[in-house]
Amino acid sequence: MSVASVAALRTAGGSGRRRGAGSPQVGLNGGRFLMMQRRELVTKAGIALAVSCSMATSPASAAGSAQGLEILPFKPDGYNFWTWRGRRIHYVEQGAGQPIVLIHGFGASAFHWRYNIPELAKKYKVYAIDLLGFGWSEKALVDYEATIWMEQVSDFLREIVKEPAVLVGNSLGGFTTLFTATEVPELVRGVVLLNSAGQFADPNKPAAAPAEEEGEGSPLSRFVVKPLKEAFQRVVLGFLFWQSKQPARVEKVLKSVYIDSSNVDEYLVGSITAPTADPNAGEVYYRLMSRFMSNQSRYTLDRLLGKLACPLLLLWGDLDPWVGPAKAARIQEFYADTAVVHLQAGHCPHDEAPEQANRALLEWLAALDARATPAEPSLQTV
Repeated sequence: MSVASVAALRTAGGSGRRRGAGSPQVGLNGGRFLMMQRRELVTKAGIALAVSCSMATSPASAAGSAQGLEILPFKPDGYNFWTWRGRRIHYVEQGAGQPIVLIHGFGASAFHWRYNIPELAKKYKVYAIDLLGFGWSEKALVDYEATIWMEQVSDFLREIVKEPAVLVGNSLGGFTTLFTATEVPELVRGVVLLNSAGQFADPNKPAAAPAEEEGEGSPLSRFVVKPLKEAFQRVVLGFLFWQSKQPARVEKVLKSVYIDSSNVDEYLVGSITAPTADPNAGEVYYRLMSRFMSNQSRYTLDRLLGKLACPLLLLWGDLDPWVGPAKAARIQEFYADTAVVHLQAGHCPHDEAPEQANRALLEWLAALDARATPAEPSLQTV
C-alpha cells in the first residue's frame, strides 16, 4: 500500500490468541454479544493499496488455513463476471439461502474475504463483489465519485441478487455499504461495518461544494494554479503507485495494520499486487486518490446514518492504527439500532481474526432472521 493510501485512510476513517472475555456488548433487541477475542493462527487485514486487474500468476495457498477454516480457492482469472454500464465487474457467489453481499476495502478485492465466504456460505447465499477500479473488475477511466460505487452495488442487488440482502463492508467498502443502504432501503435488510471509512461532519467547517462548482474560480486559479497542482499530484501519485506495486512494500504496510501478521501471506499480497499489472491501473490510482478526500467530506457519516432504516452491526478491530474504537462508539451513539462486537485485531478483522468475525456475524444474522420472522400465534383455551 502506498503512503498516500495510508494517509487517505487515516482521514477516512488473526488468527490471534484467545484472551479472557471482555465486557459484553449490547446486541440486537437488547441481546448481548460476548466480546470476541483474537485467536492464534488467523491474522490478516485489509489495506489501502493500488488499483488493479487480471492476475498473471496464482499466489501460493495461504498458510493461515492451518486454523482449520476453509479458504476460498484462488482463481487467477476470477470467478463470475457481470456487465454493468458496459463495464466488466467481478464477483464471487457461493451457498444458498438469504443473501449476504461482502464489499472489500480500498486496494483489496473479493479475495480478501477468503476465510469468510466458505463459512458464511454454509447457511447463506454469499456474494463478494469487486468495486469498479479494484481487483478483477474493469479499471475504467471514469471519475471516481462515491456515488459510482453506491450505484454499482445498488444495481448489483437489483440485477444479480434480486432480493433484499445484508450488506457487509470493510473500510471503503463499509462506507459504500452504508451509502447504498440509505439510497435503496428496500433492497437492504441489514448493514455490517468493519472499521468503516467515512467522516463525521465538522460543525466548524462549511459544507463541501458540489463537484460542478469545483471548476469555478479566478482565471489564475483555473489556468495556472490548478494545472500545476494536478501536474504535481501526478508526479507524486505516480511514484506512490509504483511503490504500491512492490510486494515487499505491500507486505510491510499490511503488517503495520495486522496486529497479528500470521495471515499476511503470499495469497493476500498476491491478490493485491496482481491487479496493478492492468495498463489502466496507474491512471485509475491517480483518479481514486485525487478524489478520495472530497468523496469522504461530501457524504458524511452523520448524514448517512440519519437516513439509515435497518439494523446495524459494527464488527470493530479495536487495535486498528487508522480507525480506532472511538469511531465505533460515536456511530453507536448516533444510531440507536446498533450492535457492537469488539475484536482484538487491526484494520481488517475479518481476515486477521476470521473465526471470531464469522462467529459474531453469524450470531447477529441469526438474531436478525428471528427478528424478521413473525412469532407463531399461541393457542389459547376459550
